Amino acid sequence: MAVSADPLTPRAREIVAAGRVLLERDGPAGLSMRAVAAELGIRAASLYKHLPNKDALETALVAAGLTEIGECFEEAVVGSADPLRSLAVAYRQWALEHPHLYRLSTDRPLERDRLAPGVEERPAAVLVAACGGDEHAARAAFAFAHGMVMLELAGRFPPHADIHAAWRRGIDGLRPPASPPPASAGTRSPDLSPR
Repeated sequence: MAVSADPLTPRAREIVAAGRVLLERDGPAGLSMRAVAAELGIRAASLYKHLPNKDALETALVAAGLTEIGECFEEAVVGSADPLRSLAVAYRQWALEHPHLYRLSTDRPLERDRLAPGVEERPAAVLVAACGGDEHAARAAFAFAHGMVMLELAGRFPPHADIHAAWRRGIDGLRPPASPPPASAGTRSPDLSPR
């Protein structure tokens, strides 16, 4: 699915990139317009010519994250015999590699009206296709993956827990009825750990 052209100016993209560096390095507490300005070596007032406030910066970061997830999803399913498993691996890996951006993107209501058209729909379309076109199954798969990732990021699984087995069981339970798991009977289920 094509996404509309990036509505940000080149300077706004630089500001968002600096905000991403701060967010990834210092977490949400380190993300402020003043810190972004310091990262860029400019005065904070200069930022407001390109992004009106911190909410706009956060929205741009969320949009960047959704775009990346969409790209990851599209790449993950190319030639995959098990698209749902491939998406689970891609989603988990991206979230674990970008925990602060992941939380920023998923811990609060999504301001869809502030996103460029197609940004949210891009990863959703890939997931719906992997769920046999069933939007309800896609929402359930997203909810499962999000819950698993959030628990993993929070360190809530006991040390002895087999998280990979939990992922496998959840994905197997969410498969479209006409799509049995590709592993044959008696064969070990595919690993769902991030690569």
